[in-house]
Amino acid sequence: MSDRAPAGPFLDAAIGLLQRLRDEETDSITAAGTLLADTVAEGGRLFAFGAGHSSLAAQDLVYRAGGLALMNLLAVPGVVGVDVMPAPLGSALERVDGLASAVLDSSPLRAGDALLIISLSGRNALPVEMAMNARALGVKVIGVTSVAYTSETKSRHSSGTYLKDHCDLVLDSGIAVGDATLTHEDIPAPFAPASTVVTTALLQAVMATTATTLADRGIEPPLLRSGNVDGGHAWNARVMEQYRDRIFYRH
Repeated sequence: MSDRAPAGPFLDAAIGLLQRLRDEETDSITAAGTLLADTVAEGGRLFAFGAGHSSLAAQDLVYRAGGLALMNLLAVPGVVGVDVMPAPLGSALERVDGLASAVLDSSPLRAGDALLIISLSGRNALPVEMAMNARALGVKVIGVTSVAYTSETKSRHSSGTYLKDHCDLVLDSGIAVGDATLTHEDIPAPFAPASTVVTTALLQAVMATTATTLADRGIEPPLLRSGNVDGGHAWNARVMEQYRDRIFYRH
């Protein structure tokens, strides 16, 4: 790698991972988009959850120009991104048994809704229990994870299971264990993680599928527009009013 600028190898690695999604995950993306479209058409609500850096991909779906207005963030205090201090506390909270039950008990999730759970490793107690308990409520669960972790790491949940074992659908990001994509002879640790780039693209592909599936059924997708284009605020106000009982980030 020393003979090339570091940007090239990283971008090549990211492009390779995105090409894998296109070539190997199209059917799963279509199924996930169809499940969300079914949920919207049947009056259900949409939620996304991720802990730590996995929360970044979840947040990218919420209140997003060009995105579905019905996507809500299922937030767990202390694990949304890395805003908690000290930051390692967020990692510790992911391993706490019972936290998912407390979150779901106080959330608006109900039978007929759909929940995207994003966890790169899928091995910690929080995403595993979130999936188990959400399905018990009658919520459809789509897991977004790297399946490679199930064969190269041990589950941290008492059941010995992973996120992928408790989902209606699984989207495999294909990220290598450890996330980092590059190595260097003079750097003792691998570096340049690509999970956020790939997972965000994967989920936006699902959202695009949901929107087009609804349109193919004659249903106008509840999309938001940028507030920085003329008419954007008026458009969004109309959509939010129409779907006010399914949008929770306004309150």
